Amino acid sequence: MIKALAGDADATGVELRSAIRMIANQYDAVEDESLGQAGLSGPRWTLLLRLSGEELRGNTGVSPTYLSKCLRVSKNTVSSLLNGLEEQGLVERVLDAEDRRSFQIHLTPTGRTAVRQTAPEHIALLNRALSRLSPDERKQLADLLTRLYSGLTEEAGARAARSNVIESVG
Repeated sequence: MIKALAGDADATGVELRSAIRMIANQYDAVEDESLGQAGLSGPRWTLLLRLSGEELRGNTGVSPTYLSKCLRVSKNTVSSLLNGLEEQGLVERVLDAEDRRSFQIHLTPTGRTAVRQTAPEHIALLNRALSRLSPDERKQLADLLTRLYSGLTEEAGARAARSNVIESVG
């Protein structure tokens, strides 16, 4: 069907987008099944892992805005994830001593334990998903996906810049 719509144009971009979405959906399903036993989803686990990494670097608390930028998701998404993790007792919000209008996110002891207990098996699961690829193929795939992400980011920036020019002229 895509080839019929594309005519003589190359439809590879559409085909790759479809394949990447299918892979992402399958990752989500596998993660949710695996992490669901611990009461977590893939996105919640990723946020906990990020907070754990920040602690290892000496950052005992970070802002939701920082998490949003690091995880490349909206502030609303981070807020929703944090609400769920806070209800589970895995994170806590602490008012920022320097700016009483904002707060910092901290792992609770229960959150640290959850990361330590789930990380080995979850990392092994994600690695098993790559088992059909050789180490060289894994590296090549990671490199290609990084380049694709850079290209998409550049395109988004260029589109935003064009949109700003049109708005300022109009």
